[in-house]
Amino acid sequence: MFVSLLVLIVVLFGLGFLSPLWWVAAAVLAYGATRHGRDRGGGWIRGDGSDLTDYRDYENSRDRQDRWNRRYSRRNRARWRREDRRDHERRG
Repeated sequence: MFVSLLVLIVVLFGLGFLSPLWWVAAAVLAYGATRHGRDRGGGWIRGDGSDLTDYRDYENSRDRQDRWNRRYSRRNRARWRREDRRDHERRG
């Protein structure tokens, strides 16, 4: 699908040398292809939102690992505990 859409945009752009209306059509198609579905998180490549879910999982695991590293490092331990307490109070 992606390749055929890209070929269609290139063909419409090429036809634009004959009539500028084809350039407008190519621009509208390219704009629609890049903006369609952004609110769902999947973009136009994936409509099921799996990219966003994967990123949220990654972000959560990264945050957990960061908290673990901060909590069990010897340096600035009291400061990290205060910040963790503040984070917990904001969420809860």
